[in-house]
Amino acid sequence: MLERLNQAMARIEDDLATEVDVRQLARIAGTSEYHLRRLFSALAGIPLSEYVRRRRLTKAASEVLSGQESLLDIAVRWGYGSNEAFARAFKAMHGIGPQEARVGRKSLQSQQILRFKLMVEGSTSMEYRIVEKDAFRVVGRGTKVPLVHLGMNPAIVEFVKGIGMPALERLKQLADGEPDGLVALTGNQEGNEEGDQLDYFHGVVTSKEAPADMEVITVPKGTWAVFSAEGPYPETIQHMWRDVYTQWFPSNSYRSVEGPSMLRARIDGDTAAAELWVPVTS
Repeated sequence: MLERLNQAMARIEDDLATEVDVRQLARIAGTSEYHLRRLFSALAGIPLSEYVRRRRLTKAASEVLSGQESLLDIAVRWGYGSNEAFARAFKAMHGIGPQEARVGRKSLQSQQILRFKLMVEGSTSMEYRIVEKDAFRVVGRGTKVPLVHLGMNPAIVEFVKGIGMPALERLKQLADGEPDGLVALTGNQEGNEEGDQLDYFHGVVTSKEAPADMEVITVPKGTWAVFSAEGPYPETIQHMWRDVYTQWFPSNSYRSVEGPSMLRARIDGDTAAAELWVPVTS
């Protein structure tokens, strides 16, 4: 898959000055648009749209410094309708405006062309299973939280604390499905940058009637890749997310599909035993 992903990266370079069609990139990569975006963000550390923007502004910067064309001509070529819009985007990446860069010949930023390689580290393997699951209901409460790559997520901690132990104990009594016990559902992630918003839902899989003070999410029938890990908390959980997208997906024929991912974690002091459910298709 990595070879086809790199073919898609080459297509981005061909289309930078026109329109980068993500659907066409997904076809070249042999996957879905949704999976391409998720996989790219995990591998590159930035969203695909941000990479395209930074590549265009890298190309534009070299033209600004050459001084052979007007700034407006350069702006229009790279998709900006006015000098003002171009100047804002240029400054956001390079730290200075295009006119200042042209006059002062200041140092500018450069987004290098990405090419992906699969690195095999050590001799460890990932424990996983594939589960076909009918539609099911999750009862609990939800909110939006910012993405946090490392360490505890304060917004999630405060949200779960706000539900309260009595309500959490009531939820546990309702659990009668897999994954068992309290689970965290996440989805609709805006990007892969620290602070990007995503949906978070804390509850239980159940067939029982939901209490009046709880919300209900219905998850459609589908296929799930289920990963298990145990180790230091919270690093084990966060590394599991990372490894699924940077190692497991590039090495397997499955791809992620739209829908919430589910995490069941049992925490004992500084140790966590976690099970991560990711919706997939073959």
